[in-house]
Amino acid sequence: MAQAPAFIAFTGLDDPKLIGDLQSLSARYPIEWGMLIDDAQEEKPLFPDKEARKACLTAGNLRLAAHVCGVEASKIANAPDTVSLDLTGFQRIQVNHSFSGSSPAQVDNTWRFGQRLGVRTMLQCKDAFPDETRLDWLFDTSFGSGATPKAWPTLPKNGPFCGYSGGIKPENVADVIAAISASANDLYWIDMESGIRSNGWLDLDKCEAVCRAVYG
Repeated sequence: MAQAPAFIAFTGLDDPKLIGDLQSLSARYPIEWGMLIDDAQEEKPLFPDKEARKACLTAGNLRLAAHVCGVEASKIANAPDTVSLDLTGFQRIQVNHSFSGSSPAQVDNTWRFGQRLGVRTMLQCKDAFPDETRLDWLFDTSFGSGATPKAWPTLPKNGPFCGYSGGIKPENVADVIAAISASANDLYWIDMESGIRSNGWLDLDKCEAVCRAVYG
């Protein structure tokens, strides 16, 4: 049987009224809640405003990752000294600055930005996982569209901490884990966004269904 992920990342936490249920589910399963951050899109589902982010960050008993998009993501990757975004309280930061990959300078800038805050940073890749171990890497060809990739890259041995995303949902998560085919003691995570939403909003029933399928 394939090794289960170290945790599941549910991306798109957008409603602080769910905090009690988020805490309850987090007490039962290893979960990281991803918050998409782009001040230009705060009025839409997926992108909580500053007050909603603060409520989640101060609630306690939640593992939270910032998935930074838009202008601030570009600043982190290209001019990290100009970033004014307050990311205090997040355990990891994913920098969604491009659909086409990251240059060595952008990798270095992203790592240095995380070092300054004392947190791990993540970037996305579309093919094999890079050898760069200073960052975590998320395989993602979907970018929130719900598209499943044709194949899942192999986890590198003695490489960086890596994750998988793309069309994962309650109905197929067990098949995805089997296809990833991680060996015993391999560490990785899976991430999903569109597959755990209903009418555009985060659906905790779907999140729980994923957790049950993965961890029992």
